[in-house]
Amino acid sequence: MTSSQGSAGRWSDLDRPPLNASVLRRALVLPDGLWTSLDVVESTGSTNSDLAARADELPEGAVLVAERQTSGRGRLDRSWTAPARSGLFVSVLLKPAVPVHRWGWLPLLTGVAAARGLSEAAGTGLSLKWPNDLLVKVDGEERKTGGILAERAGADGVVIGLGVNVTLREDELPVPAAGSLALAGAVSTDRDTLLRAVLRSLERWYGDWVRADGDPAASGLQEAYTAGCATLGRRVRADLPGERTLEGEAVGVDGDGRLVVATEGGGTEAVAAGDIVHVRATD
Repeated sequence: MTSSQGSAGRWSDLDRPPLNASVLRRALVLPDGLWTSLDVVESTGSTNSDLAARADELPEGAVLVAERQTSGRGRLDRSWTAPARSGLFVSVLLKPAVPVHRWGWLPLLTGVAAARGLSEAAGTGLSLKWPNDLLVKVDGEERKTGGILAERAGADGVVIGLGVNVTLREDELPVPAAGSLALAGAVSTDRDTLLRAVLRSLERWYGDWVRADGDPAASGLQEAYTAGCATLGRRVRADLPGERTLEGEAVGVDGDGRLVVATEGGGTEAVAAGDIVHVRATD
C-alpha cells in the first residue's frame, strides 16, 4: 500500500492537504498498543472491503485509511461518497476476545468513541442517532455528519468502518440532511488531529469493553451511549424488516444494544435492526 504523501498535484486544494501517514504511524502504532499497522491509500472502493479481504492474515489493530472512497457503503447498502480528502474514511480490524453475542455493541462503542474524540478535537458537539450515525447541528438543525458500518470478517474478526464529513461545503453535500464538521463551526478541521483523536478514543473504549468481557454496563459503555444518544426521548418511526413500521417514543437502549420504543398501547418493543426516523424533537 502506498502513502498519501508525494505528488504536488495532491495539494491542488490547499484547504484539504493529504494525511501524513508516517506521522500518524509514529503517534498511533505503539508497543503494547491496540493499533498494529496504519496504511493510507490514495483511493479505493471500500476500506471495509479491503480490510475484510485480509482479515485472516492480519493481526488485530490493522487500520486502513483512504483519501477517497469510490464505493463507500453505509447501513442498508446505502452509498457514501465525498470529495477526496474532505473527510475521514477509515476502517479498523478488531478480534474481540469477548462472547460473540456482545459483538453487537461494537458499532455503538465506535459511535461513542468517535463522538467523544471528535467533539474534543474539533471543538464542536456531536451526538448519536441510534444505531450508528453521528450528528452535528448546523444553524440549529440536526444533520448527519458521519456513519459507522460493522461487518464480520474472516474467522474471528470484525471490520468497523467510519466515515466522517470534515470539510464538505454546502454545495458539496450529497443530500440536504447531510452536514460536516466545518459547517457545524468546528474550530479545527485538521484531519491528522481528528484521526488521532478518534483512534485514541476508540482504543480506550474498546480496551475497557474487552476488559469487562464485553459487558456494556460494567464497562460504562451503555451509560455513555445513552447519555450521548439524540434518539432517546424522541418520537421515532422504525421501518423494520418485513415492511413493518413501528411508531412511539424511544425510551432506552437495552443490554443487547437494542432501541427500546414505548408504543401507543402502553407496552414497549426492543428494535434490533431497522431504519429509524426522528419524527419530532422533544419539547
